Amino acid sequence: MADYKHLYPIEKMSKVFGVSRSGYYRWLTSPPSLRVLENQKLKTRILKIWDGSKKKYGSPRIHQQLLRQGFQASRPRVARLMQKMGIASKIRRKWVVTTDSKHDRPVAPNLLDRHFSPRRLGQVWVSDITYIPSQQGWLYLTTVMDLADRQILGWSLSKNLSAGQTSVAAFKQACQRRPIGRDLLFHSDRGIQYACEEFTKLLNPGKRITQSMSRKGNCWDNAPAESFFKTLKAELEIPGKYRDYQQARQAIFEFIEIWYNRKRLHSGLGYRTPAEVEIQLSHKQAA
Repeated sequence: MADYKHLYPIEKMSKVFGVSRSGYYRWLTSPPSLRVLENQKLKTRILKIWDGSKKKYGSPRIHQQLLRQGFQASRPRVARLMQKMGIASKIRRKWVVTTDSKHDRPVAPNLLDRHFSPRRLGQVWVSDITYIPSQQGWLYLTTVMDLADRQILGWSLSKNLSAGQTSVAAFKQACQRRPIGRDLLFHSDRGIQYACEEFTKLLNPGKRITQSMSRKGNCWDNAPAESFFKTLKAELEIPGKYRDYQQARQAIFEFIEIWYNRKRLHSGLGYRTPAEVEIQLSHKQAA
């Protein structure tokens, strides 16, 4: 870059821009302003948080993480700095989820009715199944989420869509992780995996479980489960195909058990992690 003070006399430049020579030299030798120094610190912290999230966080979650770490900065300021740094959350794609509801099994009514904010743990569980591509063929991920803390309590990655490998396996794991102690509402879509006898017999009256199902063709009735799958697929950069079942399972295990349940700030939880909300609600329910 050219050194303009050697190309043009300082006196001439001062007259053109209407500033004094002394003012120019004060500007030239003055230290960075407090705002500039603060922005430099924020940029360093923003980059560290962004890298720590494996480049998954956008400005809302980075802003919340900064507040948790004691940094005072507005969300627009964080967004502006991220834009200048050329970093952003990974782009989310739209996904189509299909459900095999063409069966003659009994269908439960929609008792949940989009009430997605229960006050206690073990009050409402939601479940869903999605597709994961691999080089060896389609894999099927089934999850069971507690709506109170949005934690994935049970999950199963299977090579087929049988109830035993999908809904039943994920439900049994959820029960091991969080035993059912009070009345529970279990909500899902109308898929055969949730309507078949192999699964419904698990929801007997002795377990105090009531079944609920979404209305036909209405994915919004199970929005939290759908939202989790969209997050998982975007942040794991699916549909990039996994080599095999083991590689896919390892990636999903790390995402659910290490990242999502324990570390990821959830907008639906006031930018707290599922693990933090679990502790808070557990203490409240025990009081």
